[in-house]
Amino acid sequence: MLPEITSSALTLLMAGGLGYLLGSVPFGIVIARLFGLGDLRQIGSGNIGATNVLRTGNKLAALLTLVLDSGKGAAAVLIARALAGEDAVQLAGFAAFLGHCFPVWLGFRGGKGVATFLGTLLAFYFPAGLAACATWLVMALVFRISSLSALTAAAAMPVWLWALDRPQAVLWALALAVLIFIRHAANIRRLLKGEEPRIGGKKG
Repeated sequence: MLPEITSSALTLLMAGGLGYLLGSVPFGIVIARLFGLGDLRQIGSGNIGATNVLRTGNKLAALLTLVLDSGKGAAAVLIARALAGEDAVQLAGFAAFLGHCFPVWLGFRGGKGVATFLGTLLAFYFPAGLAACATWLVMALVFRISSLSALTAAAAMPVWLWALDRPQAVLWALALAVLIFIRHAANIRRLLKGEEPRIGGKKG
């Protein structure tokens, strides 16, 4: 099911544009430079997210990146909800995720979007967001593989939303999950080969 279209075309355009701009802020790169850690794209996997920041050994920088990357997705959703309908909310959240994965400032080469995905979900519907975070955490504790945890949380999200009585968001969550799988294509290949590094490893 899809949300009822209640917003004007201009409102939807503005929600999408704002969401994309918020999502495209590369906080990982900004934080790494502020902490004197160098160009994050030349470290570890080259990813701009919190997992790669953690590979620098600076836990505070990684935590800040996680919070800010999550927060920009949440901010896009909350601003859209304050100003428009649920159709604009879903569009803004999706656009924020796209902005993180394909930021115009970095030649459309961004991160994998896991933190932004979780932050977007927490703001969109808190119980579902908690379920996604719990799914990630359980998988991480059991297998200690960040990518596997993210893929499982993404795949489970449409099911969680349906079970938690948000069927109008299932297709939205499914689209986000598909993008996460696409962004993790290299990780999936390593997982199938049994070569994916565990949390705390040097690359992945």
